[in-house]
Amino acid sequence: MFEVEKIRKDFPMLNNTMNGHPLVYLDNSATTFKPQEVIDGVNYFYSALTANTHRGDYDIAFKVDTEIDNARSNIARFIGCDPKEVVFTSGCTHSLNLVANSFGKQLIKKDDVILLTYAEHASNVLPWFKLAEETGARIEYIPLTEEGRLTVDNVHKAINEKVKLISIAQVGNVLGYAAPIKEICQLAHNNGIKVIVDGAQSVPHLKINVRDLDCDFLTFSGHKMCGPSGIGVLYGKKELLDSMEPTFYGGGSNARFKADGEILLKETPEKFEAGTPNIEGIMGLSRAVTYLENIGMDEICQYEKELAGYLINQLKEMDNIILYNPNSDTGIVTFNVKDIFPQDASGYLNHQGIAVRSGNHCAKLLVNQIGTDATIRCSIYFYNTKEDVDQLVEALKTCTIENCLATFF
Repeated sequence: MFEVEKIRKDFPMLNNTMNGHPLVYLDNSATTFKPQEVIDGVNYFYSALTANTHRGDYDIAFKVDTEIDNARSNIARFIGCDPKEVVFTSGCTHSLNLVANSFGKQLIKKDDVILLTYAEHASNVLPWFKLAEETGARIEYIPLTEEGRLTVDNVHKAINEKVKLISIAQVGNVLGYAAPIKEICQLAHNNGIKVIVDGAQSVPHLKINVRDLDCDFLTFSGHKMCGPSGIGVLYGKKELLDSMEPTFYGGGSNARFKADGEILLKETPEKFEAGTPNIEGIMGLSRAVTYLENIGMDEICQYEKELAGYLINQLKEMDNIILYNPNSDTGIVTFNVKDIFPQDASGYLNHQGIAVRSGNHCAKLLVNQIGTDATIRCSIYFYNTKEDVDQLVEALKTCTIENCLATFF
């Protein structure tokens, strides 16, 4: 049984207030709160285990090495891969840039095509723009349905003999729709195309098995799944990672080097992890993964969908709301208040103790699809409650131009 009130006690941030109101935090797609055991894991490194990794010949350093090895194994289990296929990065943006600047440069040639969608986050657009500029390749876009979904049929229509790579989000960060990644990968591979999956909004919420999906690469960030900031993961099929060159070099990534310039790199994944890693972040992410597993990813997914449905049903009945994703697959619900600029509406909600995000959400290409360049995004996580939703709905009922003006002036 999913016991949200018990779960909420694990998160110190939920004890806070904002503008004199109990904090209602509904911006979980941007970042999530951290349970106490993750906080304790980070503190453990600083208070009892501070040492560098793979450098020291003493007990504390050995314990740090063990923590990192265990973390890699925990994360591999969490997404269904081999530990040697887990590369630690600073986050999804770093991971996507690494794939573009290493694997992409090896694969993509002049006049080749990279397929994206208009729903992608900037982190899954700009690295490919740069790669196309440097190689003479072209960016083309898989059309979305009228609702804004990515379908296998539309991927099939977009594929031609020049397409070498598809990079797409498993869950869109604005509309919250889940893409049929397994079927897309099968179609792509039948046509000799590699698939990169941006898992920033899926890995924290869905049960993921990369072997089952058969994606070539998957990226995700720790801070969106109860882990620390500044730590993330690049999963890649071992043979692909083995074929790639690092994008930067230094201590920890090489076995030896000589004065004549000869370098012998370490094996995958260490060859991609030059320099001192974010050790406390790795330890915290490992504990976040264990925390999520103990709750159950299927249970988390089901609870969030039910809570989002509860919100959507109420928003549909409100005359002052424009709802952009009434059939959201996840905890992302995107809307506007009629005749009120999204930032003004979110500012009003802030004064009611409610945290949501407004703007384009780093998905600047989606404007033509939804007909507006700015929205309010409510993003639910498993520690949110019906009471959180009710407070949002009640605040939206009083979100008028006059009340917004009164709030600011």
